[in-house]
Amino acid sequence: MSAVVVARPQNPLQRAAVMVGTWSWGIRLAVLGLVLVALHVLDDTSLQPQPGTGADDHLASGLVPLGLLALAIWAYPRARAGARAAIALSGGVLGLVVSVEAVYATLVGGGPSGDDFTGFAALPAGLVLLALGITTLWRSRRRGGSVWRRSLRRLLVLAAVVVTVPVVVVPIGAAYLFAHLGRGVATNVDLGPNVEPIRLRTSDGLTLIGSYVPSRNGAAIIVGPGYASTQEPARMLVRHGYGVLLFDQRGEGRSDGDPNALGWSAEKDFNAAIAFLERRPDVDHGRIGGLGLSVAGETLLQTAAHNIALRAVVSEGAGSRSIREEREMPRHPEDWPDLVSQGVLSGAVTVFANETPPANLRHLVAAIAPRAVFLISAGHGVPSEILNRRYYAEAGQPKSLWEIREAGHTGGLASRPREYEARVVDFFDRSLPA
Repeated sequence: MSAVVVARPQNPLQRAAVMVGTWSWGIRLAVLGLVLVALHVLDDTSLQPQPGTGADDHLASGLVPLGLLALAIWAYPRARAGARAAIALSGGVLGLVVSVEAVYATLVGGGPSGDDFTGFAALPAGLVLLALGITTLWRSRRRGGSVWRRSLRRLLVLAAVVVTVPVVVVPIGAAYLFAHLGRGVATNVDLGPNVEPIRLRTSDGLTLIGSYVPSRNGAAIIVGPGYASTQEPARMLVRHGYGVLLFDQRGEGRSDGDPNALGWSAEKDFNAAIAFLERRPDVDHGRIGGLGLSVAGETLLQTAAHNIALRAVVSEGAGSRSIREEREMPRHPEDWPDLVSQGVLSGAVTVFANETPPANLRHLVAAIAPRAVFLISAGHGVPSEILNRRYYAEAGQPKSLWEIREAGHTGGLASRPREYEARVVDFFDRSLPA
């Protein structure tokens, strides 16, 4: 009589170990690389988010990429060579993109901290995945059959890559960086001996760090963005007696929150600055203005449309913030890839920044009147600066538009220093009278 041996049921970890044991080294490396990239996404969005934020503030930016990475980890060992190559290449690009934040923090931000360490792990993971994707493509290429058919197939693959990379891959990578890389520090800007460190509190509970020079003429100007590019316009206004407030927008410098290079949430930050100035004894009622460059110029226009305490706005270099403005850019029919890439960019920023694009500026500027607006655009600026003509057409009186043909983006003061100072100071003198 022979004994019957009954195999003990395996737990999930044992089954996983058996499954991994059947994989080749290439599959193991690819899955490990995808796991390291997913670990950084989890660390960045849930385990160690930005100060002032929590996991519930990053539902889209956490769940969407983690879901896609989990699907990739499951599918890679089961996929054919072509699909494996596509997964590895996509995961490799994502690994390199998410590691940029850690490298940037080390080189510019004073050293790594928090989730930067898992970001460093994503860097070699991305390189390995790219190498595996390229190797898989090379080894799986077809060698038999008609030469013409093979050549046509490879030509189609090359054409798909040429279109996909600039229209899809680059905008998604840029969107991730827009929502993760904070820029300069307002408190590093030299505003003279009378500057005071300040703290602002936003309506959604963030603490912003800034600097303020008290007013000598009873009026104050919020200058943005709050780093080196605004130093000269800010000091120009200080010379004329204006109070000047600079601050690090959310996610930048020493302020709480997540950054967004497109400024989609920055209206809350500027409202906090306005509330601060309304409480200042050196600032008269109804004498608060704003001077914004580029994205800050766009945000100040939006803020003025909603907050009547902002009495006058100089917006230099405003353009587009999302596909909502980009659709109104003059384009030829053959420019459709650029419009598609802008749509991909806006969609990806929506995911990574956990917020939807703000309203089209053209629909907002009319609400600023009867408060004053002064639009400045450059002849050699970014292409979307041409939209200032439409913003000017929609705005009510009083309004002004100054096109500086020889200037680069936000380079009006550098191109025509005396005229720029005379025009801007005169605008504020007239719009914020004592």
